[in-house]
Amino acid sequence: MVATNSLAVSYGGGGLFGIAYLLGVSEALVDGGVRLDLAPSLGTSAGSWAAAAIGLGIRWQTALDVLGDDVPRVPDPRSGRLRSVAAEIFGEQRAPLMRAVVCSLPTLRRVVLSGADHAVADLVAASSAVPGLLAPHRIDGHRYVDGGVRSMVSADLADPARDLLVMAPIAGPMFGPAGRLTERSLRREMREWRAANSGGHLWLIRPNHAIAELARRPDQLFDVERARRCYPRAYEQGAGILSRWNERYGADSQP
Repeated sequence: MVATNSLAVSYGGGGLFGIAYLLGVSEALVDGGVRLDLAPSLGTSAGSWAAAAIGLGIRWQTALDVLGDDVPRVPDPRSGRLRSVAAEIFGEQRAPLMRAVVCSLPTLRRVVLSGADHAVADLVAASSAVPGLLAPHRIDGHRYVDGGVRSMVSADLADPARDLLVMAPIAGPMFGPAGRLTERSLRREMREWRAANSGGHLWLIRPNHAIAELARRPDQLFDVERARRCYPRAYEQGAGILSRWNERYGADSQP
């Protein structure tokens, strides 16, 4: 496949903590001139929220200010709960450059839905409906659950590009052996993407040890205060990635 984009992004799952991590890194890159908002993006679970926010120009702190005390807690089995929260942030906007990975019921087959065809609030509600914690979400008569059920990132489904940024909140040092296992699966997806996109350059971005120490158990991924503490560390990490980007392409480069 021939790359038609200079830059694409694949945002992975990781709860509220993952959203803070993804937006911290991404906002540092955007602030440094890397136009992630103009890049086609693929989001899974928490990654769908990040992809939508970046695509629509909504910052982490802005989203928190909008929600106030209405930040979702889990478990919450109420139908439509995620959709209503997402609508507070995104309204009924669409994001043509964004796609989201969901799993269809009852087969749990991976499905990719486009922000050009559906409201962002529907996409993020479907892609982050964690089974057992949050209710499935229905779009056009089909029921969907969290895309992370099948893959935490689905990097193999990302758009063709010169550079693919793969942002994986649950990889590397996160959760010890579990994070390493996730990364092995992710690297297999990345090899599949590279095989289909000859010449594409991959950037694997995942939490460093300072960030990983903030969440040692999966339930802590939904803790608002841990997410708040994650954001500045992620922004700092993103600044370091920006330096590497500028070394490769120059500070004035555009994706």
